[in-house]
Amino acid sequence: MAVVALRLLGPVARRAAGGPPCRAHRLTPADDELYQRTRLTVLEPESPNTMFIEGYSSRGFTISGDLVVGPCAVLPRTILQWNVGSYRDISYESLSLFRLLEPQIEILVLGTGDRVERLHPAMLKHMRESGIAVEVQDTPNACATFNFLTSEKRVAAAGLIPPRGTYMGM
Repeated sequence: MAVVALRLLGPVARRAAGGPPCRAHRLTPADDELYQRTRLTVLEPESPNTMFIEGYSSRGFTISGDLVVGPCAVLPRTILQWNVGSYRDISYESLSLFRLLEPQIEILVLGTGDRVERLHPAMLKHMRESGIAVEVQDTPNACATFNFLTSEKRVAAAGLIPPRGTYMGM
């Protein structure tokens, strides 16, 4: 008799009587623990050591507030002088620095000066075989690309040759 009465009264009465919820039952915050607010926990805060290229001139670059004179290698947390004079000096040996990094970088952005210069295809192929994508651009665009990649939390590095023009404040 009680079962017949609960069926007639509907899902609300069945739930109040301790019965299982039916399809028409709506969850409310008091019903169970599944209906809780979503929480977000940041596992790794942004690193203050992330490199950001602020500007460039014909003499060098302003990177994270530091002035770097001449060509440079911008790594995820370090800036190094890069021993190249022009795009003609970019070789298998000059790129070896980027292949030795741990953790390995995903992408290498090369800034070749005022214009995009063509690098030897075998050298680029070897970098791809090492698991590193290479993007060759003029230096102004390479700076912007590097900043975008690092803002997206990508593991990127840049090899930059100063252009002849000047632009401060990216």
